[in-house]
Amino acid sequence: MKDNIAIKVSQINKSFKVPHERNTSLKSAAVNMFSSKKYTKFNALKDIEFEIKKGEFFGIVGKNGSGKSTLLKILANIYQPNGGKITINGTLAPFIELGVGFNPELTGRENVFLSGTILGMPRKKIEAIYDDIVDFAEIGEFMDQKLKNYSSGMQVRLAFSIAVRADSDILLIDEVLAVGDAAFQAKCLNYFEQLKSKKKTVVFVSHDMEAITRFCDSAVLISSGEIVSVGSADMVANNYYKLNTSESSESSLQDEKTNLTRLTISDSKMIGSRFVDPSELIFSLNWKKNKYIKNVGVAIFRNDGIYCFGTNTQIDKVKIKQNKATLKIENPNLSKGNYVVKLIFFGDTDHTPVEFIDNAAQFTIEDDTLQQGFIRLKSEWK
Repeated sequence: MKDNIAIKVSQINKSFKVPHERNTSLKSAAVNMFSSKKYTKFNALKDIEFEIKKGEFFGIVGKNGSGKSTLLKILANIYQPNGGKITINGTLAPFIELGVGFNPELTGRENVFLSGTILGMPRKKIEAIYDDIVDFAEIGEFMDQKLKNYSSGMQVRLAFSIAVRADSDILLIDEVLAVGDAAFQAKCLNYFEQLKSKKKTVVFVSHDMEAITRFCDSAVLISSGEIVSVGSADMVANNYYKLNTSESSESSLQDEKTNLTRLTISDSKMIGSRFVDPSELIFSLNWKKNKYIKNVGVAIFRNDGIYCFGTNTQIDKVKIKQNKATLKIENPNLSKGNYVVKLIFFGDTDHTPVEFIDNAAQFTIEDDTLQQGFIRLKSEWK
């Protein structure tokens, strides 16, 4: 394997035996103990193949049941594949799911040492970082209580705090943003920024395409155990939306495609696509009527892929009553550069895309100042 490759996945296959009959009582279990059960073979992964470079933030995406968590468990050596080969260059710390490596009868303090040992940390190392683990998890007053008395949020905060401090070469993270409260999720995002700046190799499973495009350099999309696409995070996220759109709308939407007819961007002074210090940006949307569209979202990306801003009508608690919508952003303060607008049309929730338009419009911000950075902020020297 090349020296710059952290993980090489070659033709991985994984299948499970699913019994036709399920024991629902002690009696049925006893009756079926000596009978020849019939099984169906379920192919969870089929010929999965990709490479992850050292220092890369790599995403694994797919719908529930697609096989992504199975793949992550194979990477973590929890499952063994039925065929193929995985080569890992370096030490690995998994944060796979709530409770792995924990003993509910032990205290939080004891579980820190147990889990740290499982992750390969010597006791002196665990003792040295113990206070940091507790501070990050924010559960110091509960560390001498048994884990079984913890809430699920407390458990996941502790587990994540241990995993990210294992100082391994590769970190596996499965849906950490789907658990815990908003404050903990924000702390995780900040820590992801640190991992990315340190060029840590991270394998990240998530349904959150905003997080995927924000952090990941590249990604793989899996559906029904097979690779749909592998490449840049933006490309894979777009394909994820398109896949969900086609599968969710194939039977119900038929010819009722969104067919966006117009998106205009303006400010209070002019209409066009080039703005000099705009006091506001106005996005005017008009699309073909579609009874399945309940919410619409706008996302602004700089042309180098940096995610600048995103919102939707569900987040802002606005109900769509017709096939028109206007979004006004006051004092955008975007730095000089070219920007791309992405549109997402949703069903009843912001997790059900009906249509995704990757490049709905483009605009340019012109600036005669020499300030540097991501956004323009008002500043004054004294």
